[in-house]
Amino acid sequence: MKNISILGSTGSVGQQTLDVISKFPEKFRILGLAAGRNISLLKKQIIKFRPKVVSVKDKEEAASLEKEFPSANIEFCHSQEGAEAIASFAQVDLVVSAMVGASGLRPTLAAIKSGKNIALANKEVLVMAGKILTEEATRMGVTIIPVDSEHSAIFQVLKNRNMEFVKRIILTASGGPLHKTPIEKLKDVTLDAALNHPTWKMGKKITIDSATLMNKGFEVIEAKWLFGVEPNRISVWIHPQSIVHSMVEYIDGSIIAQMSPPDMRIPISYALSYPERIDIHGNNASAQSFNELTFEEVNLGKFPALGLAYEAINHGGTTPAVLNAANEIAVDAFLKGRLKFLDILKVVKQAINQHEKLPGDNLKEIIETDNWARAIARSKIKKLGENMQ
Repeated sequence: MKNISILGSTGSVGQQTLDVISKFPEKFRILGLAAGRNISLLKKQIIKFRPKVVSVKDKEEAASLEKEFPSANIEFCHSQEGAEAIASFAQVDLVVSAMVGASGLRPTLAAIKSGKNIALANKEVLVMAGKILTEEATRMGVTIIPVDSEHSAIFQVLKNRNMEFVKRIILTASGGPLHKTPIEKLKDVTLDAALNHPTWKMGKKITIDSATLMNKGFEVIEAKWLFGVEPNRISVWIHPQSIVHSMVEYIDGSIIAQMSPPDMRIPISYALSYPERIDIHGNNASAQSFNELTFEEVNLGKFPALGLAYEAINHGGTTPAVLNAANEIAVDAFLKGRLKFLDILKVVKQAINQHEKLPGDNLKEIIETDNWARAIARSKIKKLGENMQ
């Protein structure tokens, strides 16, 4: 029996994780759930899985839940400290890190410092503080198992293989909802169009990141820290069918790929059961599913976010933390109708250009940089918003 805590239980990945877990009660037990503001869904999860500890954002919500479940023997907590308590709960074996954005950094680090293995679905924490997290994981003997389909693919392909024979990693990208949109029409992209992903059903923030291809840029940075591969050995290919999730090219010219239907339950189940596998009763592969597999280079003129991510990781230090923070604020503004689609990247670039890089070797520097970048991004958005009126 593997004891599990989930950071972000009411999000897309959190819900799919619980769906997988519900089918294997003899293998997995939920001990901790950390959620945001979707309290109605959280209540259903509490009733079904009966965790030992639950965390929400607000103190008042925690108190309300405690009154609603007086005899459930559940500890209710709140805020950042509550999420960290979920992450470091003594009896937990594996922490699923699925909170959105920078909010997952401290809880994920707390889990690692507590010696918990991590099923990582929050790539932003490695974008922000990859050096800190991976060094701490090495020190604590913690395994970080990627949940992103691309990094799960690489993790599986590289298992027990010597990195000295790896020439490069090839991350695949669906191209997102705007893959076929002419570049001259991007200035008029609506929210609905940007959220209309052709192959994956995801949360709104990650879907917009997929539309700009910033998500793939984050994945390049994530791959650097997960696999110890420098960015010049990480390529990105557009693969609209989302069947080949990523590939590893070896020095002899061999390319080994991991393939599966675009179903997040597959990498989730692998991360939960690692180093074993479990039968999630997925559909059997058919020849028709694989009869057309196409690949193409990314047009950086159309999707400059990917190039900006390469620049950020090559510049190093706290620059990727600025990339993440400014993007998080800009995407939120676009989702709320306060920013045009193409202005997302404009805000991020301006924040990076104003940033004076720090080494980024400690959490204090990362958090201060994150706060600074958010403030700068908000000021840029305010000016752009005034021009929209």
